Amino acid sequence: MGGVSTAGRDPGLQPERTRLAWRRTTLSAAVAAVLAVKTALHGGASATEVTVCALCCVLFLGFLAVAHRRIRALATGRRPRALAPRHATAAALCAVALALCAAALVV
Repeated sequence: MGGVSTAGRDPGLQPERTRLAWRRTTLSAAVAAVLAVKTALHGGASATEVTVCALCCVLFLGFLAVAHRRIRALATGRRPRALAPRHATAAALCAVALALCAAALVV
């Protein structure tokens, strides 16, 4: 408070750690989507399994779009803007829905 300027801010490794966290989460979502596809297609697939599998893929692509946008923002040398609430909500909903769809295929 007392006149501290953020113009000379040294972000250190925080943007790099955040970028790597987005990449790890994207990789986890990719693994969940691939396992969902494998589970759905193993031993003959019903129409419901194919539909849930397709939904998993769409949810993964939605999460990938949000993550890629954020990773690009963090890769710039400048201080990134805060993640928009609608993007944060979309990422969270895609991740949770992907996990639920993948779990539904396993059960």
